[in-house]
Amino acid sequence: MKEISIGEFARRSRLSLKALRLYDERGVLVPSRVDQASGYRYYGTAQLEEARLVVMLRQLQLPLAAIKELLACDPADAAARIAEHWRGAEAAHDARRDLADYLVNWLSGKRSVMYEVATRAMPERSLLCLKRNVDEQGMWAFGKEFIAILRERPLPKIEGREGAFFCIYWGWASADSDGPVEWCRPVPEAEAHALVEHYPELTLRTEPAHREAFVALPGPLVSGVQIQLAAESLQAWAQEQEQEHEGERLTLRPEDLGERITYLATGPTSVDCDFAVPFA
Repeated sequence: MKEISIGEFARRSRLSLKALRLYDERGVLVPSRVDQASGYRYYGTAQLEEARLVVMLRQLQLPLAAIKELLACDPADAAARIAEHWRGAEAAHDARRDLADYLVNWLSGKRSVMYEVATRAMPERSLLCLKRNVDEQGMWAFGKEFIAILRERPLPKIEGREGAFFCIYWGWASADSDGPVEWCRPVPEAEAHALVEHYPELTLRTEPAHREAFVALPGPLVSGVQIQLAAESLQAWAQEQEQEHEGERLTLRPEDLGERITYLATGPTSVDCDFAVPFA
């Protein structure tokens, strides 16, 4: 493999020397050789194709850690991951556009309803839970960690939405705030204390029976913007209910039971998501 200097590689790859040094430090694009005496970096000409791929992936706003993983994949797997990333990026863009429309209407004095609200009754449930402070970027990894625990040691299944796993937002998880967030899986009450012994990393607790107001979400890739719009829709719904039933105050209770997203598997690869707020 023919070697060229870092300066020539930078010119031909359209990457700066600063970027190349950063990619070397992060293990994304490592030189083929480093001169021990001078510390000067040399690259193989075959690495130019990889460098061009890095440039294009950065244009898609992929983080360096994700690019490093992609470069280690076979082409078919890498293509599938890029397609998944772009689907998520498009969904996030659509959600931000909806939020902008909502804000324009709100500030213009117009009423705007983003999601249709429904209600349901939830029974008392025994829950196995994992709680942690994470920001929006860490949410996905935290959810994968929780699901991996359940796949490794499967729990008895409770049918329907009452048995679906869900995520409670005790605090807002965003780029500026880190929760806390709690993942929960309902388990049969009669088996709960026996099951918890096999899950030392999880906490067993009981959630009381309650009613929930909820909106359906386009899952499973749910963004913070969608959650915000869902919360606004639920708050507007609560105000309407109070106006229609004068003297009966409807209180949403995220401080007691927590706002939550429920994930119900409806097929081998499909998930039905909703955002709910308990009320009294």
